[in-house]
Amino acid sequence: MLKANDPCWCGSGKKFKRCHRDRTEQLRPGTISPARSVPPEIPRPDYAESGEPHRWAEPRVKSPDVIRRMRTAGRAAAEILELGGAMAAPGVTTDEIDAAVHQAYIDHGGYPSTLNYRGYPKSLCTSVNEVICHGIPDDRALRDGDIVNLDVTIFLDGVHGDTNATFLVGDVDAASRQLVEVTRQCLEHGIEAVKPGRPFNEIGRAIETHAHAHGYEVVRAFVGHGIGEQFHTDLQIPHYFEPRFTTVIEPGMVFTIEPMISIGTGNHRIWDDDWTAVTADGSRTAQFEHTVLVTDTGVEVLTAPAVVPAQGSTAS
Repeated sequence: MLKANDPCWCGSGKKFKRCHRDRTEQLRPGTISPARSVPPEIPRPDYAESGEPHRWAEPRVKSPDVIRRMRTAGRAAAEILELGGAMAAPGVTTDEIDAAVHQAYIDHGGYPSTLNYRGYPKSLCTSVNEVICHGIPDDRALRDGDIVNLDVTIFLDGVHGDTNATFLVGDVDAASRQLVEVTRQCLEHGIEAVKPGRPFNEIGRAIETHAHAHGYEVVRAFVGHGIGEQFHTDLQIPHYFEPRFTTVIEPGMVFTIEPMISIGTGNHRIWDDDWTAVTADGSRTAQFEHTVLVTDTGVEVLTAPAVVPAQGSTAS
């Protein structure tokens, strides 16, 4: 973690103690409420009770029926993310956002994919400030100047739809605003690199090139993934250039692209809850994610919002 006399993570050139130390506070685990229930009539994934998903060799190229269902799940996930993002404001706890999103899954006739996935206790992930991913909703209230990523995944009609975005909470400093905007652009560059016949490593190359051009680091420990009837399939999508990953992109493939970009180090550590991943130096990090379908000529974003924001994702 940053010490008082270390250079501040924001890149101002000032010491941490004279820059962001007094404006931000290192996150600490809060109190986690009991897991929320899902009505028995809602269809569940295979791990809902046991916590352990059954892994099987799901085809990377999806059938027309699976693609049809994934379009529906993707639209539902996008709508639920928009609902959660609209709540991101000073004084609102991440547990309150979890409660609203949990009900939204049910209202759509779906199950929150994260709930009891390998024991995860909540219905979405809420990653604040230096949390890279997998933050657990708790009783901490969001504060003016925070940034928060909301990661929504719904299990609907036998398939999963997965998306996330980082939202600004109140009056956010310029360095964090730029980080969020560049991270959104990194996702766009990654999606633009998806073309049938290209190697998958072109996605990571596009993302990493854009991040490095702005002086940011790509978090390498967490990657995008294949998705469909399983939450995670064997296909992994690095957000950095990996020359050995020469698997060819094919029409009909469905996977997530979800770059995590840090204003400081790309290294991480895990809290004692075995889920929450934070930057090793306490610097801020942002993330955006879409589930995409490879078409004959390019890509279809299955989790595209109904209305695309003009300037990234914000809440105030």
